[in-house]
Amino acid sequence: MLWFRNDLRVHDNPALDHALAQGDKQAIYLATPEQWQKHNQAPIKTDFILRHLQLLSEQLLQLGISLTIIDVGDFQGQIDYLREHAIKQNKAVIANSEIEINERDRDKKLQQLGCDLSLFCADVIVPHGKVVNLSSDMYKVFTPFKKSWLRYVRDNGFSYIYRYPKNKNSSLNSSSNSNSKQEHNCVLQLAALRKNLTTKDSSHWPLIDSVEANVIGNFLSDKISDYNQHRDIPSIKGTSGFSPYLAIGALSPRYLLVLIMQRYPDILISNDSDEFTWLNELIWREFYRHLLWHFPKLCKSENFREKYNALPWPNNPKRLQAWQQGKTGYPIVDAAMRQLNTTGWMHNRLRMIVASFLTKHLLIDWRLGEKYFSEQLIDCDLAANNGGWQWSAGTGCDAQPYFRVFNPISQSQKFDPNGDFIRKYLPELKEVPIKHLHFPHQYLAQQNLTCYWPAIVDHKLARLAALEFYKTNS
Repeated sequence: MLWFRNDLRVHDNPALDHALAQGDKQAIYLATPEQWQKHNQAPIKTDFILRHLQLLSEQLLQLGISLTIIDVGDFQGQIDYLREHAIKQNKAVIANSEIEINERDRDKKLQQLGCDLSLFCADVIVPHGKVVNLSSDMYKVFTPFKKSWLRYVRDNGFSYIYRYPKNKNSSLNSSSNSNSKQEHNCVLQLAALRKNLTTKDSSHWPLIDSVEANVIGNFLSDKISDYNQHRDIPSIKGTSGFSPYLAIGALSPRYLLVLIMQRYPDILISNDSDEFTWLNELIWREFYRHLLWHFPKLCKSENFREKYNALPWPNNPKRLQAWQQGKTGYPIVDAAMRQLNTTGWMHNRLRMIVASFLTKHLLIDWRLGEKYFSEQLIDCDLAANNGGWQWSAGTGCDAQPYFRVFNPISQSQKFDPNGDFIRKYLPELKEVPIKHLHFPHQYLAQQNLTCYWPAIVDHKLARLAALEFYKTNS
């Protein structure tokens, strides 16, 4: 029994590869909408998953496999279903592993119940547990992890399973009526599932087959050389945009590494090249996922650095709401939050700015920011979301020091110098001259304009308060 989970793809899918080798014809996807709600999954991400399930069903039919989508509620529902349909019937279950603690506990319970569950690693390039220091411990700083990761890949390579071609001899492909029936069943199953879900339209993001055909090659050939120069400028499309596909397993990180190595064979040793800057971001993803695998407590929203457990976050609810709604009075922060709330995505540089602002300027617990991001982001990934927020708050592994506080005004001036991004999401400021745009309050007062809300904190005073807060309580 082939069990799809957070691996909605046919390329580089070791569980699928094993199933095909065994001649399997059936696959299942056990949807857990109640679990999604408990884990604060964004409605736009839910919609993105459902759209890719439809695509996956169509792609699997080309390989002679039919996909059945079943709403089982939560992880306990998955256990109950497999107890009835796999354990009692002595069927082996094939799946790709998941690193989060609830998912690992679920798999452990299934095995304890007697489930013949075979798990494969499909979410990272280097398998979990393989990048460790001389004491066989996980690195707690990114740079030595990166060096060790690169050395491992150079010395050992990495496994990669190429996309399967259409299987013209499969029994399903030999009958158009059978295919039509299977496709119809999938549509009905997804329609039934949607009735119990809150979703938000994700159609702005094309399906992965279109991305593979039209986007990935173009980025790696034409845009990656400018990535280092453009990646921090939110007003231009300088990033790859692959994160939503990686987050739901529709895109394999190993597949991306294969493609970049085909174009830049020396990428693993050319650490100073512009192209490596993008690979470095992929290694950051590996770092956070390896961390989560080694330290499952991160799934429980615990501080990596225990000395910060006693921080008495004030957590002013009005300030939290102002941040969530993009009404802080700092244009770069407010524009970024509007981008998040309207599109379900936020530029990475802006994620750092708004996270620093919430934790350092407003002294609001990073967990509340992490939760809000999870509720909004199409590309939310627990490992990266947790890692990014703890980095910003100074509580995590390889974190930004508590005494480093992003200045939202200077960040705005540096990364949105012409105000293009701000004016896109804050049209009420479109007539403000650029020299005043990044903090327009004095100009607006002189013009007797009330089109923009006041700043909820003073940057200099907030910075001093943050330094005292961390110093006193840690």
